[in-house]
Amino acid sequence: MNRLYFGDNLDILREHIADESVDLIYLDPPFNSKRDYNILFKSPKGHQSDAQITAFEDSWHWGEQAQREYTEILRQGNTNVSEMIRAIRHFLGENDMMAYLTMMANRLLELHRVLKPTGSLYLHCDPTASHYLKIVLDGVFGNENFRNEISWLRSQPKSHTTSNFPNCRDIIFRYAKTDNAKFFKVYTEHDPEYVENFYRFTNEDGRKYRLGDLTNPNKNRPNLTYEFLGVTRVWRWTKERMQKAYDNGLIVQSKPGAVPQLKRFLDEMHGQPISDNWDDIEHLHGSNVETLGYPTQKPLSLLERIIKSSSEEGDIVLDPFCGCGTAVHAAQKLNRQWIGIDITHLAISLIEKRLRDAFPDITFEVHGTPKDLDGARDLAVRDKYQFQWWACSLVNAQPYQGKKKGADSGIDGLIYFQDEKNGGHAKKIVVSVKGGENVSVSMVRDLVGVVEREGAEMGLFITLSEPTRPMREEAVGTGYYESPIGKSFPKVQLLTIAGLLNGTEEAVYPDLERGGLTFKKAKVEKKATTQKNFFE
Repeated sequence: MNRLYFGDNLDILREHIADESVDLIYLDPPFNSKRDYNILFKSPKGHQSDAQITAFEDSWHWGEQAQREYTEILRQGNTNVSEMIRAIRHFLGENDMMAYLTMMANRLLELHRVLKPTGSLYLHCDPTASHYLKIVLDGVFGNENFRNEISWLRSQPKSHTTSNFPNCRDIIFRYAKTDNAKFFKVYTEHDPEYVENFYRFTNEDGRKYRLGDLTNPNKNRPNLTYEFLGVTRVWRWTKERMQKAYDNGLIVQSKPGAVPQLKRFLDEMHGQPISDNWDDIEHLHGSNVETLGYPTQKPLSLLERIIKSSSEEGDIVLDPFCGCGTAVHAAQKLNRQWIGIDITHLAISLIEKRLRDAFPDITFEVHGTPKDLDGARDLAVRDKYQFQWWACSLVNAQPYQGKKKGADSGIDGLIYFQDEKNGGHAKKIVVSVKGGENVSVSMVRDLVGVVEREGAEMGLFITLSEPTRPMREEAVGTGYYESPIGKSFPKVQLLTIAGLLNGTEEAVYPDLERGGLTFKKAKVEKKATTQKNFFE
């Protein structure tokens, strides 16, 4: 069942995911039309960030795609969603936000379809569009199935010289498919100060306890209204159950006429219940051992809490915007089955690497990405930009997209590395990808010129076709990069797609194993363990 899909999640959901087949959905969709999306890389200080993948570029502006998906919504069966989207369009007009909400509404309808009656959906967003997204979710799931608006403290507040309070939280909406949705309460360990203040009594056998209320908050319960130990109240339990608890020494009355109370033993309590304000999960930062280098990476503990709260071992977890793969990583760690979808080959390739690093014995299927040379040729013909991004992922390079598609600067990817023991400036490798059948020595010379122009230390030439002998001679003639750590590396390296796929070729440069300013290697995970939360 464990599967990664490359493609538009709307198409994947419709073509590959059956009705009511998924137990839990987590999605962290892009939500700010003024930013780039699916950002998997961040350039080092002093270098321009030109590796932003605008995978959903057409979805952020009202145009042909937005109009087509809007029409689909009007024709589908959920008339509440149709009317809601019509009303929002009347209010917003045809702008970026409306295009985004149209895209999201269409996909949420499909996610609702594939969710089991016992399933839940968690949508992660920020205040940019959260208010609109909640309206869309109410239309798709029904407002009666709204369960929580969770606030996650994603960073420490930073002081800004603006007129607004600093924003330091994200929103996670939780919706259930039906009243039968699975949910397991989450607890943390009791605060020692809380225990000292409230568990002030000790039983004869040394067990700490506190006294709890036995009255019923619902005062209109005639069947539970009776006299007990001389006190008439609306009680939580039947008289028979109250008497049994009293006989067992669990109910105490401090003095005649006082309201009886229940002994609540500390060793029987799960812990402190988690509220909808999650401020106990540390955000990821550079010094955190979990950080792999993805700017949008979420903590595993955040996803583990969600997965444990609304699913059981063996259940199926779906992430339709899987990005750097934290949700599927957490699902695998917790013995769940999983499905991940992303619209870039780059993301799928990086998730593959992350999962294989963390779980050496893992098995899963990958759909839609090249598995052999024929698949690579087919992708190069269908979409040369996706081919370039995928080829860059084979050497762990940032895809270069500082300008619009089609603006050829001679750079398809960048690798940043640092090989000075005491730090120093980040150094650069230029990557050039060629997907055509004919390659020539002039292309290698062009790459040498780009390396010099960019002030890079090395260049990688990745080709679908076999390099000619003059090309190899030209590459060798460029010499070597002499690293301060005492090693030499070919200044220009010719790599074939076939060699990279079968493992006979690899890019060699300083910092390759340590990750440096590229992606770190995910630590090997142990078998599923229970985090420091208790679940009921």
